[in-house]
Amino acid sequence: MPPAEHPRRVPYARLFHIPGAVAFTVGNLIARLPMGMFSVSAVIMIAGARGSYALAGAVTATGLAATAVVAPWTARLVDRHGQARIAVPATAIAALGSLSLLLCVHYGAPDWTLFASYMATATTPNTGGMSRARWAHLLKGDARALHTANSFEQAADELCFMLGPVVAAFLCGAFFPEAGTLVGIVLLLTGVLLFAAQRTTEPPLQERTATKGKSPLHARGMPTLLAAFLATGAVFGSMEVVTIAYADAQGHKSAAGAILALQAAGSCAAGLLYGAVGPRGSLRRRQILCAAAMALLMTLPLLAAALTGSLLVLAGALLVAGMATAPTMVTGMTVVQQLTPEGRLNEGMTLAVTGLLGGIACGAAGGGWVVEHLSATTGYAVPVTAACCALLLSIARASATSTPDRRSARPHASHAA
Repeated sequence: MPPAEHPRRVPYARLFHIPGAVAFTVGNLIARLPMGMFSVSAVIMIAGARGSYALAGAVTATGLAATAVVAPWTARLVDRHGQARIAVPATAIAALGSLSLLLCVHYGAPDWTLFASYMATATTPNTGGMSRARWAHLLKGDARALHTANSFEQAADELCFMLGPVVAAFLCGAFFPEAGTLVGIVLLLTGVLLFAAQRTTEPPLQERTATKGKSPLHARGMPTLLAAFLATGAVFGSMEVVTIAYADAQGHKSAAGAILALQAAGSCAAGLLYGAVGPRGSLRRRQILCAAAMALLMTLPLLAAALTGSLLVLAGALLVAGMATAPTMVTGMTVVQQLTPEGRLNEGMTLAVTGLLGGIACGAAGGGWVVEHLSATTGYAVPVTAACCALLLSIARASATSTPDRRSARPHASHAA
């Protein structure tokens, strides 16, 4: 364990003094970058070759639905058999799926082959979840350091999902339509192999009886928490679609990517700052406060669009609004780690990510419907509504896990705090 001198001054430096931490983090970041590349690359590649954005959207949506089904099962295998033994073959299958999609598009194969190929990518392991599981193992008993590690991981998520689409669009435009997918495959395989090779930091396998215990879904408060992740995902999905539509309505559709990048940048910066400050107050209270801040700040883009009609003002509003999302996600992931039964951590965090992805899909659909039937400005009410739902669900979870009988049972279930 690294020395604890000046914990307030260098919280992130302390993390990477742990032997092996830098190595598995580098591999994980390389593997995580393609997560923001594949869908954009697939849309550009399919739409360019087949002339149909509807087909491209349907293929990517099918892959997302398949991921929602397969990802928890893959995570369960990781918990049972170890990260390296499952992540490498699962990644190989996903890479073959992406390669098959590329070849099917390039050689004009029937449409159904595109769906089948992209569904195979659902085996992609949750590399962010595996990285968080390693931190939870390495920092067991150090709540402050684990808070910092979770904040770093969330900032890394934001950075990768901010850079991924930009890199994909550049590769597909500057070289050839399949370039984004091809580079994504190479990065994914390279990153996972590097990550899996770091065996000294891999969490040890639990006894088989531990991993066969109750599902994380049965943990008290977990269903409500996953519903909150679903609502949070709807914030992200709706904000993306509505912002693109609003910029298009203003005659500056090409600026939408840069405007959305500001939201991700604000979230990334806030996540790093949140981790450096350290946790304050109970986890239950922090979750409610973070959700309340997100609900409040999500009103800024709505006000900017409705009152000014300026893309510049909207960009500033999105930058500020994004600052509430990373702390909300960090706190939510910390709650997931505490609620998940021992030996099922990868499965628990993958369920949270699955809820988030489902929310992104629902938010995109809802935001698109409002934009089409009402207006792009009104569309900004969708992320506000979703953020308010996340707040209400967080309050409901806190109330449900703070009943008198819960307090009396606290010695046996203190992890729900």
